[in-house]
Amino acid sequence: MNRTVKLLAMVTAAAVLSSCKTNKETTPARPDYSDATQWYVNDRQGQADIFYIISTETGDYPLADGTTAHYADTYADSLRRPMLSEMEGVDTLVGGRLNFYSPYYRQCSLQSFVSDSLAAERLALPTGDVRRAFSYYLAHVNPDRPFILAGFSQGAIIALRLLSEMSDEVYSRMVAAYIIGCNVTPAMADSCRHLRPARGADDVGVTVSYNSVRNAACGLWPRSAVAINPVNWRTDTVTATLMTEPSPLLPVGEQQKDTLAVSLDTVSNLLIVSGYRGTDYVLPLIGREGNYHSREIWLYREQLRENMQRRVDAFRRGHRR
Repeated sequence: MNRTVKLLAMVTAAAVLSSCKTNKETTPARPDYSDATQWYVNDRQGQADIFYIISTETGDYPLADGTTAHYADTYADSLRRPMLSEMEGVDTLVGGRLNFYSPYYRQCSLQSFVSDSLAAERLALPTGDVRRAFSYYLAHVNPDRPFILAGFSQGAIIALRLLSEMSDEVYSRMVAAYIIGCNVTPAMADSCRHLRPARGADDVGVTVSYNSVRNAACGLWPRSAVAINPVNWRTDTVTATLMTEPSPLLPVGEQQKDTLAVSLDTVSNLLIVSGYRGTDYVLPLIGREGNYHSREIWLYREQLRENMQRRVDAFRRGHRR
């Protein structure tokens, strides 16, 4: 059984295990989503929203009693800062004219992903938090506007869970789901009735997903059932050219642009990126040379921002297909 189907299939069962283990671990306080401090919000008075679930910004950390914490404390400033940095950064990159909502949540640490079973067990708690945040958002913040569901890495795994649980009424307002940095297994694609792979640049009610690598051997997990090229928005092998700065860690003005060739390998369903010169992209613990997981939003930021608005415009015109 491959990595993502393990993570997604085991989350529900792991909730029971997690509750049993709570007494043995120190669990941070449960976020109260009626508290404005538990949200990053940028209300641009736009006609649609982005509900964004951040990636893993937390590592294991020591507590005063000598134990090790595996979940983020959403009320601790030191742990909130990196989460806020991603929220603000992604909003700046892709938000455009859309409203942006992102909840703080008790994400599990990066060390949780060193094994499939450990990740599946620990994902139950953050998934529960984001599920509550999304319910609060729908009930109290956005009862009627169109929205984009988006998540990256750990956030993408949780976004897939939300999509699989989504009611028809809520789905009728979903412009698209952007599941970035996570594979979608055939089992998930078959079982999630609201998961429809994107086939072009302006279809709506669809799921957009991709994973970027130097070559197919650099993938982190088996073949995804959903993949599209975010440069030309094609699902075939036609190569697209992308010119962009290689690193989000340096000022854009100090970087020379890379000219990248980006194509979809329809055998592996991985996005093959040639010409990338970045050297600071490998994640600790779970990263791999030639796997561009940490750059999935940065590299395609302009394409994502334009595409989100394009799908919103198509949704508002009523071109549901």
